[in-house]
Amino acid sequence: MLYLSTRGHPARKHFCEILLEGLAPDGGLYLPERYPQVDEATLARWRDLPYAELAFEILSLYIDDIPPADLRRLCRDTYTKAVFGTEAIVPLKQLEPGLYLEALSNGPTLAFKDMAMQLLGNLFEYELARRGEELNILGATSGDTGSAAEYAMRGKRGVRVFMTSPQGRMSPFQQAQMFSLQDANIHNLAVEGVFDDCQDIVKAVSNDLDFKRRYRIGTVNSINWARLLAQVVYYFAGYFQATTGRPGHKVSFAVPSGNFGNICAGHVARMMGLPVEHLVLATNENDVLDEFFRTGVYRVRSSADTHETSSPSMDISKASNFERFVFDLLGRDAARVGQLFGGQLAREGRFDLSAEPAFADVPRRFGFVSGKSTHADRLATIRDTHRRFGVLIDTHTADGLKVARERRRDGETMIVLETALPIKFAATIVEALGREPDRPPQFEGIERLPRRVTVMPASVQAVKDFIAAHCA
Repeated sequence: MLYLSTRGHPARKHFCEILLEGLAPDGGLYLPERYPQVDEATLARWRDLPYAELAFEILSLYIDDIPPADLRRLCRDTYTKAVFGTEAIVPLKQLEPGLYLEALSNGPTLAFKDMAMQLLGNLFEYELARRGEELNILGATSGDTGSAAEYAMRGKRGVRVFMTSPQGRMSPFQQAQMFSLQDANIHNLAVEGVFDDCQDIVKAVSNDLDFKRRYRIGTVNSINWARLLAQVVYYFAGYFQATTGRPGHKVSFAVPSGNFGNICAGHVARMMGLPVEHLVLATNENDVLDEFFRTGVYRVRSSADTHETSSPSMDISKASNFERFVFDLLGRDAARVGQLFGGQLAREGRFDLSAEPAFADVPRRFGFVSGKSTHADRLATIRDTHRRFGVLIDTHTADGLKVARERRRDGETMIVLETALPIKFAATIVEALGREPDRPPQFEGIERLPRRVTVMPASVQAVKDFIAAHCA
Protein backbone atom coordinates (compact mmCIF):
# COMPACT_ATOMS: atom_id res chain seq x y z
CA MET A 1 0.00 0.00 0.00
CA LEU A 2 1.40 3.36 -1.08
CA TYR A 3 0.29 6.83 0.00
CA LEU A 4 -0.15 10.01 -2.02
CA SER A 5 -0.57 13.71 -1.24
CA THR A 6 -3.95 15.38 -1.61
CA ARG A 7 -2.14 18.17 -3.51
CA GLY A 8 -0.41 15.97 -6.07
CA HIS A 9 3.23 15.68 -4.99
CA PRO A 10 4.68 12.99 -7.29
CA ALA A 11 6.27 10.87 -4.54
CA ARG A 12 4.47 7.73 -3.35
CA LYS A 13 5.46 6.52 0.11
CA HIS A 14 5.01 3.58 2.44
CA PHE A 15 3.28 3.78 5.81
CA CYS A 16 6.32 4.11 8.06
CA GLU A 17 7.65 7.00 5.97
CA ILE A 18 4.47 9.03 6.40
CA LEU A 19 4.16 7.93 10.05
CA LEU A 20 7.24 10.02 10.87
CA GLU A 21 6.67 12.76 8.31
CA GLY A 22 3.19 14.20 8.97
CA LEU A 23 2.38 16.65 6.15
CA ALA A 24 3.46 15.91 2.58
CA PRO A 25 6.24 18.12 1.13
CA ASP A 26 3.68 20.17 -0.85
CA GLY A 27 1.57 20.88 2.25
CA GLY A 28 -0.99 18.23 1.38
CA LEU A 29 -2.27 15.40 3.55
CA TYR A 30 -1.50 11.76 2.92
CA LEU A 31 -4.15 9.26 1.88
CA PRO A 32 -3.84 5.71 0.57
CA GLU A 33 -3.86 5.30 -3.21
CA ARG A 34 -7.05 3.31 -2.72
CA TYR A 35 -9.33 2.25 0.11
CA PRO A 36 -9.16 -1.52 0.70
CA GLN A 37 -12.61 -3.07 0.31
CA VAL A 38 -14.27 -5.38 2.84
CA ASP A 39 -17.11 -7.69 1.89
CA GLU A 40 -19.77 -9.54 3.88
CA ALA A 41 -17.50 -12.55 4.35
CA THR A 42 -14.75 -10.38 5.81
CA LEU A 43 -17.18 -8.60 8.13
CA ALA A 44 -18.50 -11.98 9.30
CA ARG A 45 -14.95 -13.16 10.01
CA TRP A 46 -14.13 -9.99 11.97
CA ARG A 47 -17.39 -9.76 13.92
CA ASP A 48 -16.36 -11.62 17.08
CA LEU A 49 -12.69 -10.66 17.20
CA PRO A 50 -11.28 -8.99 20.33
CA TYR A 51 -10.61 -5.30 19.75
CA ALA A 52 -6.81 -5.71 19.46
CA GLU A 53 -7.23 -8.42 16.82
CA LEU A 54 -9.76 -6.31 14.92
CA ALA A 55 -7.27 -3.44 14.97
CA PHE A 56 -4.58 -5.72 13.57
CA GLU A 57 -6.83 -6.93 10.75
CA ILE A 58 -7.79 -3.40 9.68
CA LEU A 59 -4.34 -1.88 10.06
CA SER A 60 -2.69 -4.72 8.15
CA LEU A 61 -4.73 -3.73 5.08
CA TYR A 62 -2.88 -0.40 5.08
CA ILE A 63 0.54 -1.28 6.51
CA ASP A 64 2.91 -3.50 4.55
CA ASP A 65 6.25 -2.31 5.92
CA ILE A 66 5.88 -3.60 9.49
CA PRO A 67 6.14 -7.39 9.84
CA PRO A 68 2.70 -8.86 10.70
CA ALA A 69 3.93 -10.43 13.94
CA ASP A 70 5.26 -7.05 15.11
CA LEU A 71 2.10 -5.20 14.12
CA ARG A 72 -0.06 -7.73 15.95
CA ARG A 73 2.11 -7.36 19.07
CA LEU A 74 1.84 -3.56 18.92
CA CYS A 75 -1.96 -3.79 18.73
CA ARG A 76 -2.12 -6.29 21.60
CA ASP A 77 0.19 -4.14 23.73
CA THR A 78 -1.96 -1.07 23.08
CA TYR A 79 -5.54 -2.23 23.46
CA THR A 80 -5.71 -3.86 26.88
CA LYS A 81 -8.24 -3.91 29.70
CA ALA A 82 -5.55 -2.47 31.98
CA VAL A 83 -5.34 0.67 29.82
CA PHE A 84 -8.98 1.06 28.67
CA GLY A 85 -10.91 -0.42 31.59
CA THR A 86 -12.97 -3.10 29.80
CA GLU A 87 -12.42 -6.12 27.60
CA ALA A 88 -14.66 -4.53 24.95
CA ILE A 89 -12.37 -1.43 24.91
CA VAL A 90 -15.22 0.64 23.35
CA PRO A 91 -18.47 -0.75 24.84
CA LEU A 92 -21.86 0.45 23.61
CA LYS A 93 -24.48 1.76 26.02
CA GLN A 94 -28.09 1.73 24.80
CA LEU A 95 -30.08 4.83 25.73
CA GLU A 96 -33.27 3.71 24.01
CA PRO A 97 -34.11 1.27 21.20
CA GLY A 98 -31.85 2.04 18.25
CA LEU A 99 -29.89 4.84 19.99
CA TYR A 100 -26.48 4.12 21.53
CA LEU A 101 -23.45 5.82 23.04
CA GLU A 102 -20.07 4.34 22.14
CA ALA A 103 -17.66 4.78 25.06
CA LEU A 104 -14.35 6.03 23.66
CA SER A 105 -13.07 7.87 26.73
CA ASN A 106 -11.88 5.21 29.15
CA GLY A 107 -8.19 5.65 28.37
CA PRO A 108 -5.49 7.39 30.41
CA THR A 109 -6.64 10.98 29.67
CA LEU A 110 -10.41 10.36 29.61
CA ALA A 111 -10.87 11.40 25.95
CA PHE A 112 -11.36 9.59 22.65
CA LYS A 113 -7.94 10.80 21.47
CA ASP A 114 -6.39 8.03 23.59
CA MET A 115 -7.81 5.43 21.20
CA ALA A 116 -5.35 6.44 18.51
CA MET A 117 -2.64 8.15 20.51
CA GLN A 118 -1.76 5.12 22.60
CA LEU A 119 -1.11 3.16 19.41
CA LEU A 120 0.76 6.06 17.84
CA GLY A 121 3.15 6.22 20.78
CA ASN A 122 3.96 2.53 20.39
CA LEU A 123 4.35 2.87 16.61
CA PHE A 124 6.72 5.83 16.98
CA GLU A 125 8.89 4.05 19.53
CA TYR A 126 9.00 0.89 17.40
CA GLU A 127 9.93 2.62 14.15
CA LEU A 128 12.45 5.01 15.70
CA ALA A 129 14.22 2.11 17.42
CA ARG A 130 14.27 0.20 14.14
CA ARG A 131 15.92 3.19 12.42
CA GLY A 132 18.10 4.30 15.33
CA GLU A 133 16.65 7.80 15.05
CA GLU A 134 14.93 10.44 17.18
CA LEU A 135 11.76 12.47 16.50
CA ASN A 136 10.57 15.86 17.71
CA ILE A 137 6.78 15.90 17.69
CA LEU A 138 5.12 19.26 17.13
CA GLY A 139 1.39 19.38 17.82
CA ALA A 140 -1.55 21.70 18.32
CA THR A 141 -4.42 21.02 20.69
CA SER A 142 -7.76 22.59 21.51
CA GLY A 143 -7.92 20.45 24.63
CA ASP A 144 -7.71 16.68 24.35
CA THR A 145 -5.10 15.89 21.68
CA GLY A 146 -2.37 17.46 23.79
CA SER A 147 -2.87 15.46 26.94
CA ALA A 148 -3.48 12.24 24.98
CA ALA A 149 -0.25 12.74 23.03
CA GLU A 150 1.80 13.67 26.08
CA TYR A 151 0.56 10.73 28.16
CA ALA A 152 1.24 8.40 25.23
CA MET A 153 4.74 9.77 24.55
CA ARG A 154 6.05 10.41 28.08
CA GLY A 155 9.04 8.20 28.69
CA LYS A 156 9.14 6.95 25.10
CA ARG A 157 12.68 6.49 23.82
CA GLY A 158 13.80 8.86 21.09
CA VAL A 159 10.74 11.16 21.27
CA ARG A 160 10.29 14.77 22.39
CA VAL A 161 6.89 16.51 22.36
CA PHE A 162 6.33 20.23 21.73
CA MET A 163 2.59 20.86 22.19
CA THR A 164 1.00 24.21 21.38
CA SER A 165 -2.35 25.18 22.89
CA PRO A 166 -4.43 28.38 22.97
CA GLN A 167 -3.63 30.31 26.13
CA GLY A 168 -6.61 30.31 28.53
CA ARG A 169 -8.98 28.56 26.08
CA MET A 170 -8.95 25.03 27.53
CA SER A 171 -10.89 23.92 30.59
CA PRO A 172 -9.01 24.03 33.92
CA PHE A 173 -8.92 20.22 34.01
CA GLN A 174 -7.52 19.99 30.48
CA GLN A 175 -4.83 22.56 31.29
CA ALA A 176 -3.90 20.73 34.48
CA GLN A 177 -3.61 17.37 32.69
CA MET A 178 -1.02 18.79 30.31
CA PHE A 179 0.81 21.42 32.29
CA SER A 180 1.33 19.28 35.40
CA LEU A 181 3.54 16.80 33.53
CA GLN A 182 7.15 17.19 34.56
CA ASP A 183 8.74 14.74 32.11
CA ALA A 184 11.88 16.14 30.48
CA ASN A 185 10.73 15.13 26.98
CA ILE A 186 7.40 17.02 27.26
CA HIS A 187 7.19 20.75 26.45
CA ASN A 188 3.94 22.76 26.68
CA LEU A 189 3.69 26.00 24.70
CA ALA A 190 0.68 28.21 25.52
CA VAL A 191 0.14 30.41 22.45
CA GLU A 192 -1.52 33.81 22.81
CA GLY A 193 -4.30 33.14 20.31
CA VAL A 194 -6.90 30.51 19.38
CA PHE A 195 -6.52 26.90 18.27
CA ASP A 196 -6.42 27.85 14.59
CA ASP A 197 -3.31 29.96 15.32
CA CYS A 198 -1.66 26.92 16.91
CA GLN A 199 -2.62 24.73 13.98
CA ASP A 200 -1.30 27.30 11.48
CA ILE A 201 2.03 27.37 13.32
CA VAL A 202 2.32 23.57 13.18
CA LYS A 203 1.64 23.60 9.44
CA ALA A 204 4.04 26.47 8.80
CA VAL A 205 6.87 24.71 10.64
CA SER A 206 6.08 21.45 8.84
CA ASN A 207 6.15 23.26 5.49
CA ASP A 208 9.65 24.61 6.18
CA LEU A 209 11.35 21.52 4.79
CA ASP A 210 14.88 22.54 5.83
CA PHE A 211 13.85 23.11 9.45
CA LYS A 212 11.69 20.00 9.44
CA ARG A 213 14.58 17.81 8.28
CA ARG A 214 17.20 19.46 10.52
CA TYR A 215 15.14 18.96 13.67
CA ARG A 216 13.29 15.76 12.65
CA ILE A 217 9.81 17.28 13.07
CA GLY A 218 6.82 14.94 13.12
CA THR A 219 3.16 15.39 14.03
CA VAL A 220 0.53 13.71 16.19
CA ASN A 221 -2.44 15.81 15.13
CA SER A 222 -5.02 14.02 13.02
CA ILE A 223 -3.20 15.35 9.95
CA ASN A 224 -1.00 12.30 10.68
CA TRP A 225 -2.62 9.47 8.73
CA ALA A 226 -1.57 6.84 11.29
CA ARG A 227 -3.69 8.48 13.96
CA LEU A 228 -6.74 8.73 11.72
CA LEU A 229 -6.29 5.11 10.63
CA ALA A 230 -6.35 3.92 14.25
CA GLN A 231 -9.69 5.68 14.70
CA VAL A 232 -11.24 3.71 11.84
CA VAL A 233 -11.20 0.62 14.06
CA TYR A 234 -13.82 1.81 16.55
CA TYR A 235 -16.36 2.41 13.78
CA PHE A 236 -16.15 -1.28 12.93
CA ALA A 237 -16.26 -2.24 16.62
CA GLY A 238 -19.35 -0.08 17.23
CA TYR A 239 -21.06 -1.46 14.16
CA PHE A 240 -20.51 -5.06 15.25
CA GLN A 241 -21.93 -4.43 18.71
CA ALA A 242 -25.01 -2.59 17.42
CA THR A 243 -25.84 -5.25 14.80
CA THR A 244 -25.48 -8.44 16.84
CA GLY A 245 -27.79 -10.94 15.19
CA ARG A 246 -28.41 -8.56 12.26
CA PRO A 247 -25.50 -8.91 9.82
CA GLY A 248 -25.75 -6.50 6.91
CA HIS A 249 -27.99 -4.07 8.82
CA LYS A 250 -26.89 -0.46 8.28
CA VAL A 251 -26.10 1.91 11.14
CA SER A 252 -25.41 5.64 11.39
CA PHE A 253 -22.84 7.47 13.50
CA ALA A 254 -23.20 10.93 15.06
CA VAL A 255 -19.86 12.62 15.65
CA PRO A 256 -19.03 15.90 17.43
CA SER A 257 -16.73 17.58 14.91
CA GLY A 258 -14.19 20.38 15.04
CA ASN A 259 -11.08 19.42 13.07
CA PHE A 260 -12.90 16.74 11.00
CA GLY A 261 -10.48 13.98 12.03
CA ASN A 262 -12.89 11.82 14.04
CA ILE A 263 -15.63 11.83 11.41
CA CYS A 264 -13.08 11.51 8.60
CA ALA A 265 -12.19 8.11 10.09
CA GLY A 266 -15.88 7.24 9.70
CA HIS A 267 -15.70 8.38 6.08
CA VAL A 268 -12.78 6.01 5.52
CA ALA A 269 -14.67 3.12 7.15
CA ARG A 270 -17.68 3.79 4.93
CA MET A 271 -15.50 4.00 1.81
CA MET A 272 -14.06 0.60 2.77
CA GLY A 273 -17.54 -0.91 2.69
CA LEU A 274 -18.71 -0.76 6.32
CA PRO A 275 -22.55 -0.59 6.12
CA VAL A 276 -22.93 3.01 7.29
CA GLU A 277 -26.13 4.84 6.35
CA HIS A 278 -25.29 8.35 7.59
CA LEU A 279 -22.35 10.20 9.11
CA VAL A 280 -24.03 12.88 11.22
CA LEU A 281 -21.64 15.79 11.76
CA ALA A 282 -22.38 17.91 14.84
CA THR A 283 -20.76 21.31 15.41
CA ASN A 284 -21.03 23.83 18.21
CA GLU A 285 -21.43 27.58 17.63
CA ASN A 286 -18.32 27.42 15.44
CA ASP A 287 -20.34 25.98 12.59
CA VAL A 288 -17.97 26.15 9.61
CA LEU A 289 -18.48 22.48 8.76
CA ASP A 290 -22.25 22.54 9.22
CA GLU A 291 -22.38 25.57 6.93
CA PHE A 292 -20.47 23.68 4.24
CA PHE A 293 -22.69 20.61 4.29
CA ARG A 294 -25.79 22.84 4.16
CA THR A 295 -24.61 25.30 1.52
CA GLY A 296 -21.43 24.08 -0.20
CA VAL A 297 -19.52 27.13 1.06
CA TYR A 298 -16.43 26.53 3.19
CA ARG A 299 -15.70 29.82 4.97
CA VAL A 300 -12.91 30.01 7.52
CA ARG A 301 -13.51 32.40 10.41
CA SER A 302 -10.89 34.75 11.83
CA SER A 303 -9.50 34.30 15.33
CA ALA A 304 -11.73 37.16 16.49
CA ASP A 305 -14.80 35.42 15.05
CA THR A 306 -14.05 32.03 16.61
CA HIS A 307 -16.39 31.66 19.57
CA GLU A 308 -15.20 30.51 22.98
CA THR A 309 -17.76 27.88 23.98
CA SER A 310 -18.55 25.27 26.62
CA SER A 311 -17.43 22.54 24.19
CA PRO A 312 -13.96 24.04 23.72
CA SER A 313 -12.32 21.15 21.90
CA MET A 314 -14.52 22.08 18.94
CA ASP A 315 -13.69 25.80 18.98
CA ILE A 316 -12.09 25.44 15.57
CA SER A 317 -12.75 27.37 12.38
CA LYS A 318 -10.20 25.74 10.07
CA ALA A 319 -10.69 21.97 9.87
CA SER A 320 -7.40 20.37 8.77
CA ASN A 321 -8.79 16.97 7.83
CA PHE A 322 -11.53 18.45 5.68
CA GLU A 323 -9.03 18.51 2.81
CA ARG A 324 -9.05 14.70 2.77
CA PHE A 325 -12.81 14.60 2.24
CA VAL A 326 -12.75 17.32 -0.45
CA PHE A 327 -10.08 15.28 -2.26
CA ASP A 328 -12.50 12.34 -2.44
CA LEU A 329 -15.47 14.59 -3.18
CA LEU A 330 -13.71 16.06 -6.23
CA GLY A 331 -12.78 12.65 -7.62
CA ARG A 332 -9.24 12.82 -6.21
CA ASP A 333 -8.38 15.80 -8.40
CA ALA A 334 -5.14 16.81 -6.65
CA ALA A 335 -4.56 19.88 -8.81
CA ARG A 336 -7.98 21.26 -7.91
CA VAL A 337 -7.49 20.51 -4.20
CA GLY A 338 -4.11 22.24 -4.28
CA GLN A 339 -5.71 25.32 -5.84
CA LEU A 340 -8.45 25.39 -3.18
CA PHE A 341 -6.46 24.70 -0.03
CA GLY A 342 -3.06 25.93 -1.11
CA GLY A 343 -4.25 29.08 -2.86
CA GLN A 344 -7.85 30.21 -2.80
CA LEU A 345 -8.45 29.51 0.88
CA ALA A 346 -5.30 31.41 1.83
CA ARG A 347 -6.23 34.39 -0.39
CA GLU A 348 -9.98 34.63 0.16
CA GLY A 349 -10.67 32.60 3.31
CA ARG A 350 -13.42 30.66 1.53
CA PHE A 351 -14.39 28.56 -1.45
CA ASP A 352 -17.73 27.52 -2.89
CA LEU A 353 -18.46 24.00 -4.18
CA SER A 354 -22.25 24.41 -4.29
CA ALA A 355 -22.27 24.28 -8.10
CA GLU A 356 -20.28 21.03 -8.20
CA PRO A 357 -22.48 18.11 -9.34
CA ALA A 358 -20.77 15.97 -6.70
CA PHE A 359 -21.86 18.28 -3.88
CA ALA A 360 -25.57 17.73 -4.53
CA ASP A 361 -24.97 14.01 -4.18
CA VAL A 362 -23.02 14.14 -0.89
CA PRO A 363 -25.71 12.57 1.37
CA ARG A 364 -26.18 9.59 -0.95
CA ARG A 365 -22.58 9.06 -2.08
CA PHE A 366 -20.83 9.84 1.20
CA GLY A 367 -23.57 9.74 3.83
CA PHE A 368 -22.89 13.16 5.36
CA VAL A 369 -25.61 15.20 7.04
CA SER A 370 -24.99 17.88 9.65
CA GLY A 371 -26.38 20.06 12.41
CA LYS A 372 -25.44 22.57 15.08
CA SER A 373 -25.70 22.75 18.87
CA THR A 374 -25.50 25.73 21.25
CA HIS A 375 -24.69 26.21 24.93
CA ALA A 376 -28.41 26.09 25.79
CA ASP A 377 -28.75 22.88 23.77
CA ARG A 378 -25.83 21.32 25.64
CA LEU A 379 -27.31 22.12 29.04
CA ALA A 380 -30.72 20.77 28.02
CA THR A 381 -29.24 17.57 26.55
CA ILE A 382 -27.05 16.91 29.60
CA ARG A 383 -30.03 17.38 31.92
CA ASP A 384 -32.39 15.26 29.82
CA THR A 385 -29.91 12.40 29.39
CA HIS A 386 -29.15 12.33 33.11
CA ARG A 387 -32.81 12.54 34.14
CA ARG A 388 -34.16 9.90 31.75
CA PHE A 389 -31.30 7.42 31.57
CA GLY A 390 -29.10 8.13 34.61
CA VAL A 391 -26.20 8.74 32.21
CA LEU A 392 -23.87 11.72 32.58
CA ILE A 393 -22.31 12.98 29.33
CA ASP A 394 -19.80 15.72 28.58
CA THR A 395 -20.51 18.85 26.59
CA HIS A 396 -19.14 17.63 23.25
CA THR A 397 -21.02 14.34 23.43
CA ALA A 398 -24.12 16.41 24.21
CA ASP A 399 -23.61 18.29 20.94
CA GLY A 400 -23.46 14.96 19.12
CA LEU A 401 -26.53 13.56 20.85
CA LYS A 402 -28.59 16.69 20.23
CA VAL A 403 -27.90 16.65 16.49
CA ALA A 404 -28.31 12.86 16.34
CA ARG A 405 -31.87 13.16 17.68
CA GLU A 406 -32.67 15.86 15.12
CA ARG A 407 -31.34 13.89 12.16
CA ARG A 408 -32.34 10.36 13.13
CA ARG A 409 -35.06 8.79 11.01
CA ASP A 410 -37.67 6.28 12.15
CA GLY A 411 -36.09 2.85 12.53
CA GLU A 412 -32.54 4.15 12.04
CA THR A 413 -29.84 2.69 14.31
CA MET A 414 -27.75 5.61 15.54
CA ILE A 415 -24.45 5.42 17.44
CA VAL A 416 -23.26 8.64 19.10
CA LEU A 417 -19.52 8.75 19.63
CA GLU A 418 -18.65 9.81 23.18
CA THR A 419 -15.65 12.11 23.10
CA ALA A 420 -14.66 12.76 26.72
CA LEU A 421 -15.69 12.13 30.32
CA PRO A 422 -17.71 14.89 32.04
CA ILE A 423 -15.03 15.73 34.63
CA LYS A 424 -13.02 17.45 31.90
CA PHE A 425 -15.74 20.12 31.64
CA ALA A 426 -16.93 20.26 35.23
CA ALA A 427 -18.09 23.91 35.22
CA THR A 428 -20.76 23.24 32.61
CA ILE A 429 -21.87 20.06 34.37
CA VAL A 430 -22.33 22.09 37.54
CA GLU A 431 -24.33 24.65 35.56
CA ALA A 432 -26.54 21.90 34.11
CA LEU A 433 -27.02 19.67 37.16
CA GLY A 434 -25.90 21.68 40.18
CA ARG A 435 -23.16 19.22 41.16
CA GLU A 436 -19.64 18.21 40.22
CA PRO A 437 -19.20 15.12 38.02
CA ASP A 438 -17.36 12.13 39.46
CA ARG A 439 -13.58 12.39 39.34
CA PRO A 440 -11.36 9.33 38.82
CA PRO A 441 -9.10 8.89 41.87
CA GLN A 442 -5.88 9.32 39.88
CA PHE A 443 -6.89 12.90 39.02
CA GLU A 444 -7.74 14.11 42.52
CA GLY A 445 -6.12 17.50 43.13
CA ILE A 446 -4.60 17.72 39.65
CA GLU A 447 -5.41 21.44 39.35
CA ARG A 448 -3.18 22.16 42.37
CA LEU A 449 -0.06 20.45 41.01
CA PRO A 450 2.96 22.52 39.91
CA ARG A 451 2.82 23.54 36.26
CA ARG A 452 5.47 23.43 33.54
CA VAL A 453 4.41 25.62 30.60
CA THR A 454 5.86 28.43 28.48
CA VAL A 455 3.60 31.24 27.28
CA MET A 456 4.56 32.74 23.92
CA PRO A 457 3.12 34.88 21.11
CA ALA A 458 1.37 33.33 18.11
CA SER A 459 4.63 33.35 16.17
CA VAL A 460 6.11 30.67 13.95
CA GLN A 461 9.60 31.96 14.65
CA ALA A 462 9.07 31.89 18.43
CA VAL A 463 8.10 28.22 18.26
CA LYS A 464 11.03 27.41 15.97
CA ASP A 465 13.43 29.16 18.35
CA PHE A 466 12.05 27.19 21.31
CA ILE A 467 12.43 23.87 19.48
CA ALA A 468 15.97 24.68 18.41
CA ALA A 469 16.94 25.70 21.95
CA HIS A 470 15.62 22.47 23.43
CA CYS A 471 17.08 20.11 20.85
CA ALA A 472 20.68 21.19 21.28
